[in-house]
Amino acid sequence: MDRKQFLQMGGIAVASAAVPGLITACSSKADTGSELFFDISLAEWSLHKSLFDGQFSNLEFPATAKNEFGITAVEYVNQFFKDKANDKGYLDELNTRCDDLGVQQVLIMIDGEGALAASDEEERKTSVENHYKWVEAAEHLGCHSIRVNARGDGSPEDQKTAAVDGLGSLATFAKDYGINIIVENHGGYSSNGSWLAGVMQQVDMENCGTLPDFGNFCIERSENGCAEEYDRYKGVEEMMPYAKGVSAKTYGFNEEGLETTIDYSQILQTVKDAGYTGHIGIEYEGSELSEFEGIKATKSLLEKVGQQVS
Repeated sequence: MDRKQFLQMGGIAVASAAVPGLITACSSKADTGSELFFDISLAEWSLHKSLFDGQFSNLEFPATAKNEFGITAVEYVNQFFKDKANDKGYLDELNTRCDDLGVQQVLIMIDGEGALAASDEEERKTSVENHYKWVEAAEHLGCHSIRVNARGDGSPEDQKTAAVDGLGSLATFAKDYGINIIVENHGGYSSNGSWLAGVMQQVDMENCGTLPDFGNFCIERSENGCAEEYDRYKGVEEMMPYAKGVSAKTYGFNEEGLETTIDYSQILQTVKDAGYTGHIGIEYEGSELSEFEGIKATKSLLEKVGQQVS
């Protein structure tokens, strides 16, 4: 059994023991002194300013996660190695570094590869095929999923039909690689929890699910901000039955270290009640704290509230 087979077999074994039908990856719970019901991972977007500024590279991200924050599970963003999906040498180097560090590679967040819910059939097919290389890269890295977007055009029903086709086609391809296709609430109709849950019901494939983000519930934006926003607590509850990942978005903190816009006690209770035991990825997007301090504050918040909920 080679390394990839071992990782995939381990992921399936954990899923069977934890949540029936959930394909996830093997990991240990966060070392917080009290066991949490979830694992903590770090989403690379939390460090997007530092990465875009060239302070360090994607290759150095796993070491940064472990050495700076004590986090041993990482979620990549394809923007930071967008020309490396087919570069086996580069992917092997990531594997070597993560193996040496004891860091688990959880998933890759995919942007810029086209609209999987495009109304035009040829455009949609091209978008699906553009994601193939990232499915293969995820398998090479031992990830359990790629996060995709369900963007498209047309009415809610037309876009739902197109999303079911696009996601179903991609999930069919990814199934042979042991990779999940997971959709984040990421603007437009995808930020409507009921709509996205309906898409999942129609796709009806074990390796197609959701990645609920605690903060991305703006359906329509305006010049002054968000013109239409979906209830985040309702949305997370609607998406959790299909969740194969969760994103802990944070923006700011009060003196007690609690998030100022999201009730983490309520939202983590919803996650727990759904029977979820996988990774919750830190995704700090605030401006009051630096990226590094914001990540640390989010980790402390997850540990504090997570222990109370556990």
